[in-house]
Amino acid sequence: MKIIIDIGHPAHVHLFRPFAKEMGKRGNSILFTYRIKEFEKELLDAYGFQSYCIGKHYKSRIGKIFGLVKFVALILFVSLKFKPGIFLSHGSMYAAQVSSILGKPHISLEDTGNMEQIRFYLPFTEAVLTPDILNIDLGTKQIPYQSFHELAYLLPQYFTPYRRILANQNINNNEKYALFRFVSWNATHDKGQKGLSAFEKEKIIEYLSLNMRVLISSEANLPIPLRKYVIRCKPQDIHHILAFAEIVISEGATMAAEAAVLGTPAIYVNSIVACNNEELGKYGVVYNFRNGTGVLNKVKEIVGNSKSKELAEKGRQELLSNKINLTELLIWFVENFPCSFRTLNENPNYQDRFKINFCE
Repeated sequence: MKIIIDIGHPAHVHLFRPFAKEMGKRGNSILFTYRIKEFEKELLDAYGFQSYCIGKHYKSRIGKIFGLVKFVALILFVSLKFKPGIFLSHGSMYAAQVSSILGKPHISLEDTGNMEQIRFYLPFTEAVLTPDILNIDLGTKQIPYQSFHELAYLLPQYFTPYRRILANQNINNNEKYALFRFVSWNATHDKGQKGLSAFEKEKIIEYLSLNMRVLISSEANLPIPLRKYVIRCKPQDIHHILAFAEIVISEGATMAAEAAVLGTPAIYVNSIVACNNEELGKYGVVYNFRNGTGVLNKVKEIVGNSKSKELAEKGRQELLSNKINLTELLIWFVENFPCSFRTLNENPNYQDRFKINFCE
């Protein structure tokens, strides 16, 4: 089987990495298509995947309209040469439309519920897999599953954190550190939203720097006083850093969730409600704030409790016991499509066979 996976964000590389690795071992051919946005190419190259660049990401409205035509044309061009039997993506309107032109199925994973994007790919998509906690109705094409995206690539069988990676950041073996993640607020869904104010960031960093080292990962330019904390690491190394942090404070939903499923206490600060983090909050591994009010007090509470990491790991284990292995589900779903679609429609409990195996 030949599969094209279209990537729209670095997190999508992580999402599909275990799937692509396993499908490759089974004799399938995988081609990733991507736009130059952040560090998609670096990740794809680091993991040894075959990939094809279809140009740069456009930010303006006019650019996005032009990009729609351009990216569809380029994916169509490479598809005519590669001859895929199926298209896979995280809500790619480009892959969906090309799959329709070629008469091939497009399967989408969706966990944001961004209707601005969904309406462009749903008519051309055969199946949309969504977390069962995502409160959205996409009709008969939707298949809810008992998991979420971060569990597709951060389960123990797919990722092992190594302390030696920390040496690349000059972090000593026993050194405690906190990691901040600040977003740029440039995405379409970020308009009118907010996280931590500059004053709140400085106050929290001032407190944490008295207790441990502070690291910052930021999409946006930082004020001069905070630049000394910026972490510069290979994109494939960030999960190792998340795993050994004492605490993660993030304006980005993904990094907060990633920290939590690695057993690190996380605080998510964003006026956008993230369903994954709301769910993780029930297990005591993510603390959700719509703005910066109360965040410093929560930071003090977590840092002041010597058992915070232990409690986060306990919450993580409870979480995993209630979820399925999304990668195993996706492999089965793609290999057996469209029969797999009918099976899950008729018997949603069939996915229980993909419950996470703690022995792995």
